Amino acid sequence: MIKASQFAGQTLAVFGLGRTGITAALSLQAGGATVLAWDDRDEGREAAEEKGVTLGDLQKADWTKIDGLVLSPGVPHHLPEPHWSADLARQADVPIICDIEILAREVAAVPEGNRPKIVAITGTNGKSTTTALIGHILNECGKDAQIGGNIGRGVLDLDRMHSGSYFVIELSSYQLERTFSLRANAAIHLNLSPDHLDRHGDMVGYGGAKKRIFLNQTSDDTAVIGTDDEAGKALLCEMIARKSAHVVPISARRSIGSGVFVLGGKLFCTQGKRVEEICDLKKAKALEGQHNWQNAAAAFAAVRSLGLKPRDVAKAILSFPGLSHRMETIGTAGKVRFVNDSKATNADAAQQALNSYDEIFWIAGGVAKDKGIEPLLPLMKNVKKAYLIGESSKRFKRTLAKANVEHKVSGYLQMAVYCATKDALESGATHPIVLLSPACASFDQFDNFEVRGEAFRQHSQQIIDLFENEMKAKRAGETKAMAS
Repeated sequence: MIKASQFAGQTLAVFGLGRTGITAALSLQAGGATVLAWDDRDEGREAAEEKGVTLGDLQKADWTKIDGLVLSPGVPHHLPEPHWSADLARQADVPIICDIEILAREVAAVPEGNRPKIVAITGTNGKSTTTALIGHILNECGKDAQIGGNIGRGVLDLDRMHSGSYFVIELSSYQLERTFSLRANAAIHLNLSPDHLDRHGDMVGYGGAKKRIFLNQTSDDTAVIGTDDEAGKALLCEMIARKSAHVVPISARRSIGSGVFVLGGKLFCTQGKRVEEICDLKKAKALEGQHNWQNAAAAFAAVRSLGLKPRDVAKAILSFPGLSHRMETIGTAGKVRFVNDSKATNADAAQQALNSYDEIFWIAGGVAKDKGIEPLLPLMKNVKKAYLIGESSKRFKRTLAKANVEHKVSGYLQMAVYCATKDALESGATHPIVLLSPACASFDQFDNFEVRGEAFRQHSQQIIDLFENEMKAKRAGETKAMAS
């Protein structure tokens, strides 16, 4: 754990006692701060107290004696409506920060030659895969790299800082809007599409939060910018004009005069007039699809800026095992392949999987975002049949019926997996895919997308095991018959 020594002697309120909040409270306490931690949920307070967090009812606290409020990323301080703790902080002129800001101040206090390298990643889609890929590359190349933030561990739960360490941090817009001091040696902005607009008001607010990843960068740092969407192209022009960091554009769709790009599945890097082929991404089984090619381009650009050798990076990219719950192959039952894409919690994310396969038996549904699955209708040519689960089932049924897409309301994930597998086996399809890519949040039936993905894994594995046992029994019977 990182001790938040820069807050020693101060009194910090911490609201929201999930993974991030508990870690922040313990880090502050270890660094010498007085902590008043609270949560609206009894179970949140109980879990924090069991781990040694000092509780304090913030509704009864004297806010004139509080130096800062560490607010959990999921709790709003402005839109759509400020949480009561944010209102109390604002009334007392108490600054509102998050755990990323605590880490940033700790890093800034270390003499520059002894600081860890910071790689920061944001974007609407692809940031978790890119974060995991960068961590994998760095570790495979012999570096001491840890990943955290919006993926895996809270940043303050990472191991202590030293000059040879690398912190690879996934950052959501919720975290970035409360981060002021972070300086990233390499910062990545992958893409931008509508999401979380209730929290940020509109695309200007959402994009503005994402752009904060480049705050405090200097000419010694690198800004990696995806240019496959209009927002990215505009951001590229803005960053070049700003002249604050070395800017590297990336694309998975077209060649770039100076940057990193993918053509025909091959990753290239251009520097001056020289074009260097890095690797053939079609050989990277965990990086299927054009969206993953963008992730690979971003990862290469970031680690190359840190001095890693292209040949070593290429080898590491091809050995990447993939990210759990993101186009993750669980296994096969005969010709049927099971793919877990539970992390696709909106239509844009699901689009990436639907674009990557041809004969799909698609499981979708949950808590729908504003546009539902209507943006995905042009991809229904790849879908043999859809299986709908969760509270969005009736809405999605209407959408698919209008588009003449064959579908079934399964209600629950287990039934959807069984029905999709049966249909896939009987379909005559050459390479059928049973794909969980919900295009929805999970909170109607599951605590989070990870729990949903693990449930899919369990149901799929049961079918795979059953199929394998039947095949073994069949082969044993055939062998016995031949012997007799």
